[in-house]
Amino acid sequence: MMTRCVILSFEKGGTVAGEPILIKRYENRKLYDSSRSTYVTLEEIAGLIREGKEVRVVDAKTSEDLTKNTLALIILEGERQKKNLLPLSFMYQLIKYGESIQGVFQEYLSSGFEAFLASQQEAHKQLRELTEGRIAKQSTISEPAAERGGEASLKDEVDKLKQRLEQLDRRLQERKD
Repeated sequence: MMTRCVILSFEKGGTVAGEPILIKRYENRKLYDSSRSTYVTLEEIAGLIREGKEVRVVDAKTSEDLTKNTLALIILEGERQKKNLLPLSFMYQLIKYGESIQGVFQEYLSSGFEAFLASQQEAHKQLRELTEGRIAKQSTISEPAAERGGEASLKDEVDKLKQRLEQLDRRLQERKD
């Protein structure tokens, strides 16, 4: 006889870590977060997603998965509030070509968004390196500048900073190309 031991870690709100938060949609269109035992709005679901949580929305009666529909409603609600996530011309094209480009479009959109996120992470990394490097260099630059004193040393510091910015700008341009 084999005995299995399962260890579960729980997140705040009572959900098992890594599992989506279960939201039940009732006939009256109310959404119920079963992990917190409370009704939620589309905006609150969007907030959960922004916090990095995964949600799964199901019909309370049939258990049909309504996650895609609910996420689409959240996006459309943002459009209604003038957040302009999707350009009008894009929406026309999407309706016009519909199913004929669905597979290609999904792949393109996914890869494009992943590339965007990767470049955003790289930009944050470079900014962090720049600020850390600037702080480290500031202490080494400031000491000789203070010894020389006056406007000439300040001008030297400004010139060095301009050169460093130009170098970083060139590096960014190279990465874009």
